[in-house]
Amino acid sequence: MEIEFVKMEGLGNDFIILDDRTCDIQRHEAYPALAKNLCSRHFGIGADGIILILESHDHDIKYRIYNSDGSQAQMCGNGMRCFAKYLYEKKIFTQKKIRVDTKAGTVIPEVIVDDNDQVQSIRVDMGEPVLSCLDIPFESPNEKAIEERLTVGDKEYLITALFMGNPHAVLFVDDLQKVDIEKVGRLIEAHKRFPEKTNVEFIEVVNNRELKMKVWERGAGRTLACGTGACAALVAANLTGRAQDSAIVHLDGGDLDIHWDKETNHIFKTGPATLVFEGRIRI
Repeated sequence: MEIEFVKMEGLGNDFIILDDRTCDIQRHEAYPALAKNLCSRHFGIGADGIILILESHDHDIKYRIYNSDGSQAQMCGNGMRCFAKYLYEKKIFTQKKIRVDTKAGTVIPEVIVDDNDQVQSIRVDMGEPVLSCLDIPFESPNEKAIEERLTVGDKEYLITALFMGNPHAVLFVDDLQKVDIEKVGRLIEAHKRFPEKTNVEFIEVVNNRELKMKVWERGAGRTLACGTGACAALVAANLTGRAQDSAIVHLDGGDLDIHWDKETNHIFKTGPATLVFEGRIRI
């Protein structure tokens, strides 16, 4: 079977977009196996994950994402921007704001276009941050885990745990260059206190309007950017008095503008998405 695909990236976090509204792909190959095969950087197209465009009965469209290891993620902010840009520029939808069904609930992206109707950036309503340890899930004697001690090997870290459509552990460091992101990230991702594993964000505070971030993503490892992680970073920084309710988050792949609207309790994320290439592949 041959299928059409589009390769896109959001700040270096790259995805393979597949339109399976007919379910033909799913009937041919299960999504987890497909993700592992297509995302291989040596034997496939290469990506951090695949994103499926699916029909929805009660939303404008359905979004499902699988990581490069075949595991399913609830949501991905960088992936959502790519998804929204693809839908608008392929004229699957002509309206600039749509309601998207994700495993994390309803997400509302809005494309921002130039005078030629080309998408310049995408603003995504990421919903409300969830701080309840039970709902993240994170095993803790406390209702919320804000700078809670987490023992990893022979070291102890202060982490803030929250859910932004997927679980996150945010920790603040003095100098990102001195942190072994892969070693520490891998250990925290699979820590027993995170029964569904977790994304891990390492944050260096520049000032109360700027944060520098490196990320270890659940199911994908080290990536250049993580949209939900940038949202989690802003929330954790604000809760601990390190940042205002809006900040620019500098990631390895570029910058995201994150705003926490305290009136609605919703997080808004604005950033770019880029088409890399498109083609056909036999599966």
